[in-house]
Amino acid sequence: MTNEVGEPPAELKSPKNWIIGDPLPTEKLEGQLLPKHLALPIFASDPLSSVAYAPQELLMILMVGGLAFLSFAPWVAVAVVVLLITVVASYRQLIRAYPSGGGDYEVAHRNLGEKAGLVVASALLVDYVMTVVVSVASGVDNIISAIPELNGFRVELAVLFVILLAAVNLRGVSESSKAFAVPTYLFIGSVFVMVVVGLTRTLLGDPPVAESSVYGVDPESLTQAGIILLLLRSFASGCSALTGVEAISNGVPAFRRPKVRNAQRTLVLMGGIAIILFAGLTALALISNVHYAENPCSLIGWTECATEPQKSLMAQVAGATFGDTSVFFYLIQATTALVLLLAANTAFNGFPLLGSVLAQDGYAPKSLSTRGDRLIYSNGVVILALAASFILVVFQANLTVLIQLYIIGVFVSFTLGQTGMVRHWLRELSLRRHPSSKAKQQRSAASTDADAKPLSQGAVVRALVINAIGAGMTAVVLIVVTITKFTHGAWIVFVMMPILFFLMMGVNRYYRDVEKEIEVDPTTTFGATGDHAIVLVGRMQKPTLKALDYAIAARHDSLEAVHVSIDDESTKRLKKDWVKQNIHVKLRILSSPYRDLSHPLIQYIKNRRAEHGSEVVTVYMPQFIVGHWWENILHNHKARRIRQKLLLVHGVTVALVPWLLDSSDLIYGRRSRPLPGQDRRGEPVRPVPRRPIAETQQPTATGSKRGR
Repeated sequence: MTNEVGEPPAELKSPKNWIIGDPLPTEKLEGQLLPKHLALPIFASDPLSSVAYAPQELLMILMVGGLAFLSFAPWVAVAVVVLLITVVASYRQLIRAYPSGGGDYEVAHRNLGEKAGLVVASALLVDYVMTVVVSVASGVDNIISAIPELNGFRVELAVLFVILLAAVNLRGVSESSKAFAVPTYLFIGSVFVMVVVGLTRTLLGDPPVAESSVYGVDPESLTQAGIILLLLRSFASGCSALTGVEAISNGVPAFRRPKVRNAQRTLVLMGGIAIILFAGLTALALISNVHYAENPCSLIGWTECATEPQKSLMAQVAGATFGDTSVFFYLIQATTALVLLLAANTAFNGFPLLGSVLAQDGYAPKSLSTRGDRLIYSNGVVILALAASFILVVFQANLTVLIQLYIIGVFVSFTLGQTGMVRHWLRELSLRRHPSSKAKQQRSAASTDADAKPLSQGAVVRALVINAIGAGMTAVVLIVVTITKFTHGAWIVFVMMPILFFLMMGVNRYYRDVEKEIEVDPTTTFGATGDHAIVLVGRMQKPTLKALDYAIAARHDSLEAVHVSIDDESTKRLKKDWVKQNIHVKLRILSSPYRDLSHPLIQYIKNRRAEHGSEVVTVYMPQFIVGHWWENILHNHKARRIRQKLLLVHGVTVALVPWLLDSSDLIYGRRSRPLPGQDRRGEPVRPVPRRPIAETQQPTATGSKRGR
């Protein structure tokens, strides 16, 4: 039953509906698409929030060599900014050429081949999981910086936040974007104000001073090669500011029309904001002399290093600029923690979208391509939440350890994606030089969005140059990141990526084999020479009579009831009840001396088919429908085991006849009512005669008056 707009009635709401909301019809999918001002916090919260930990990681690595190495920080930061500009420009071209949502995976798959595409997919899947893990761990770190008493609950807080993020995302893209918009814009505004205030104070001769500025650092002795490696490692850690840039290219389908233009503008806006905040925060950290060490006890003069958590760089800069007890300090910490937690939302949007693309291409389970009640790919959200929670528990939500597993996957996808774009533009130029009908089709396939206008040859050349530079720079950074992070834990990523790669290859092989097995061919034919029905009878009960009525109404060529006897007394009682109920259907008794219900039945069916040829046998079985999970435990599952074995017998079809128990009103909103007439008056009821319907008879309503 539905109301006027086709929605389910209110009484049918389940706990799931209360948590994630009422199901949305498919026609409301367009209403779930995002305008630019909501798409920014959804897809750009990861790269925007990374400014909270990227400068911290950059300076922390430099301080391994001592305070003097902080003089290299501006140049390392400039290198990160140049790389960020290059990557943003490169992805702007990718969005234009491939707006269908596959991102780097689609580019690599189409232009570099299947294996390159799966390498990118495995890298992105790992990176999305690590995005959730690192963002949540960093958010919890900032919360603890403001409230140190929560340090003992670090892991519990991290897992709780992952669960909350998953729940919000399960409510749908539109609702999650509204929930995340305010904290993201508050973070941007508050950090921008902090940067302006800090720089203004510096220009006026009153620069902010961090509380850790009084601590010295116990440096490691470094050779010339060690110095170079340290600088490269610092650059690699600073490159965490680039994480999440690819999310917009993967999420183009979630934008409102014109999709390409809106996605490109959001990408450029995100890049500009990220550069300003990253550069400003790095400058303030250097001005205020923030000293943040990989090992807190390397800070000379801090006696509480073993018992108190080290304040994050963001907390120290905010404290130096506004004061540790000011409202602005707590506002900065609150918005930073919120946006870091919400940065995980980038992955909660990107992972399910990528999973759906992989599923459509046959490299992931088909369930990942199914939209849930709220029109999102809910299975992907659940899988991501489980994987992230597992890693947070294993690594105890330790940001310093987890950050080492990060950005490897990002730069694998960056490099292969940009290389694929170079191949794409080279092919585009070749097709322009040799025009043909096929070439036109291939060119038109490059842009699938209605607002994407054809590019001129000059624009194609510019795009080629941009993507070539991007491919070269990201390849160099990938090598640097791999060398500097491998022994610090990044080797785990290089183990996980091949595992995912071979799993996806295996899934694709399985789907190909199944498709080949079930496709229609000219030699395989189907047919049957008979239609026999069996009603499986245990005891004389209403569900049994209902199953019998269904079998009679189906008008099979032949019909019988079969009882597998494991107890002589019960069998005798059933025979008497069979006669008493005035049933004119033959009751066949199969003996089972070893108390196995399925084997005698299967053997009987096989013998019958051997005697009667290719006969179709339909086995009718009653099944209880319950409303409470614990009722499933209380009812035995013999019928299910029998059903599973029957499905393996050639020529057998299993028909389940449901019987709704009163508790099922929790699901279906109905409860049994007293029968009218004889039942209410207490008069004796004569059994309804049950007999197979003759071929010349029209089917009539026979059976019990309580259809369930």
